[in-house]
Formats: sequence, C-alpha cells, structure tokens
Amino acid sequence: MNIDERKTLISKQFQQAFGALPELWVRAPGRVDLMGSHTDYNMGYVMTMTVNQDTWIAARHRPDRQVCLRSLNIDGQSCIDLDNISHDKDVPWSNYVRGVAKVLQEKGYALQGFDGLIHSTIPFGSGLSSSAALEMASAIVFQQVGGFRLDPVQMALHGQEAENKFVGVSTGILDQYSSAMGKEGCALKLDCRYLVSENVQISSELQVVICDTRAERNLVGSEYDDRRKQCERGVRFLQQFYPEISALRDVSLDQFSAHAGEMPELVARRCRFIIEENQRVLDLAEAFPRNDLATIEKLFSASYAGARDLFEIGAPSMEAMISAILNSPGIVSGRQAGAGFGGCMVSLVKADQVEAFSQQVHKLYQEKTGIAPRIFSTSASAGAGLLNFG
Repeated sequence: MNIDERKTLISKQFQQAFGALPELWVRAPGRVDLMGSHTDYNMGYVMTMTVNQDTWIAARHRPDRQVCLRSLNIDGQSCIDLDNISHDKDVPWSNYVRGVAKVLQEKGYALQGFDGLIHSTIPFGSGLSSSAALEMASAIVFQQVGGFRLDPVQMALHGQEAENKFVGVSTGILDQYSSAMGKEGCALKLDCRYLVSENVQISSELQVVICDTRAERNLVGSEYDDRRKQCERGVRFLQQFYPEISALRDVSLDQFSAHAGEMPELVARRCRFIIEENQRVLDLAEAFPRNDLATIEKLFSASYAGARDLFEIGAPSMEAMISAILNSPGIVSGRQAGAGFGGCMVSLVKADQVEAFSQQVHKLYQEKTGIAPRIFSTSASAGAGLLNFG
C-alpha cells in the first residue's frame, strides 16, 4: 500500500480502538548491515544502511500515566503503567516500548501517557531490526508527548540499554544507531566505539536486494549471547600479551596470529572472524565509491564463509538462500544480514537485472526448501522522526 492508504488504514483502526483520531505520527526505519556481522559489540566498524521498510506509531496524548498500545501486525493490547513498569509476558513485543520508557525515566525524563497504534512493514525476526525501529519510534513519541528532546545518538544509546537490560539481549549499538541516524540515499560506515559515522555512496548501477528466508530468529537467551562471551574471553586472553587492548577492534591480524595457537580453538575461530570482518568493513568503504565489483564480491564472499565456518551463525535456510542468490542473473554478491541464525540475506544486484534476479531466487529457494521467500529491493531512508503528511 502507498503512504496515503497506510495512513487511512491506521487512522480508521486507531479511531475504532481508542475512540478518536491520532494527533501524532512518527516513523523509524529498519536497517541492513552490508558488512560487519557482530563487530558492533566488539567496538569495531559496521557498514550499515537503513531500509525503506519502517515502523509507524500513530499516537494521541492521554491525561493519565498509562501508555496503551495496539499493533496492526500482531494481536494483543498492552497497557503500561508508567509508575510501575514491568514485563508483559502475554504481549512480549510491548517490552521494547516498556524498556525504553523505563530507561528514559531512570535518566530523569518526565514521561506522559499516550494511546499508540503500531504498524510495521519490516519483516519480524528477520535480521532487519524491527525491534530497534520500534524502540526508536517509541522514543520519538515519548519525547513529543513529554515535551523533551534527545539527540539521535542519546536516543540510540537509551534504546540499546533498554534492549540489553530490560528485554535481555546483549546487542551492540548498531541497530539503534542505524535507525536513529540513517541517511537517505547512502550507507554509513559506523565506528561503534566513538559513535561517529561517515556517509558512503553506493553506485546507482547497484541495487540492494533483501532475500528473506522466512526462517524466524529469536535472539533472546540464544547463541547470540554466547558469541559475545566468546569474544570477550578472547580479549581477556590477548590482554596477557597486549595490555593496551580493550576490545577485538584493537587487535591486528598479526597480533592475533602470533598467539592464536595458544587460545582455545573455539575462541580463536570467533576472534579471527571478528578481526577479519572488521577489516572487510574498512575495505568495503573504499570499494563502494569506486564501484569495484571484483573487490566487493570478494569481501561479501569472505564474510559469508567466515560467518558460516568461523563464527558459526549459519542455518540450513541461509545455505539454501545463498545458493539461490549466487545462481541468479545480475548478482554481484550476497551475504548474511543481521546476527545470522536464519532470517534475511542481503544481495548486491546489477540494477537492470533486479526483476530477473528476484524471480530466479524465489524459484530456486522454494524448490530447495518448499518455503516461498520474500524478495524485495530496498533503499536507504532517513532516520527516525516525525511523519509530516502536509
């Protein structure tokens, strides 16, 4: 549906749910990492890009201290008492909003209640950061009804804290920063230690295409946290020899190679992937403006192989999808998106062959798995903010 149709649908449903029309509209985009899997919590670099799939919240201020939420995507209503914020086991998606509210109040911001209706075009559980988009959209609503302002980096940090401490996923800053700070028309090379980014142009001859395996991921209490702990263990080991390091971002490949044989084998494989992946982000930032397709293909392929063999975040659905991607017309290269373990893959495709590519990927993947994938082109959109329809 187009923007007008989406607004009309949400307005109608909002009035039915809450007895009045919304007075405030906000949006926040999802994101796809073009390079840099799991480098964010290792204080490294990520090549990230917002997508034009996003989350909207239509809202209306309430005179009490209640936040009442509904979604057009998932059944259920959840009401948050701002004076006693707790988890909602029955409507778990609301915990992302609850976490943001709790963190903001702990930071001293005065929150006000509102009715909110959520609608998202970001595939859930796919690696495109639907949760971060919900966090950033809700942070915008809280600011608008509460009459305070956060800069986008602060907002991202508060969203990350909500996900880490309240929801219980030890994510890095990538998802929230991307959703809050995204730039229309370009990727961002994000430095996760210093929280600064550089715009990186991608040739108009290339199109970013998302290939959703439809294999759902759930990172709460999953192997995601195990990978982070393994990386931290590697840092502690390497600090015996290089006391100045505080994250894998600080370790050169030569330093790692000098002591890799002394490390636990599993930890060594995890560390090697992160150190090499971090360098691939820097190399991609140079290759994109030159439209150096040979280098781009090499970097994407190495990232996927490392994610599968060293970091072990693959899944059968991802193997089936990468095979379909690499055997379709117009492909430059493809790799994992997000944290892995299923979900989406990202491809760079020659712009004039996107339709043929999409049809072939759909056919090959469905023949292999029996699952109809979702294949769609995307482009970089602006970061979280108000929706203005005038």
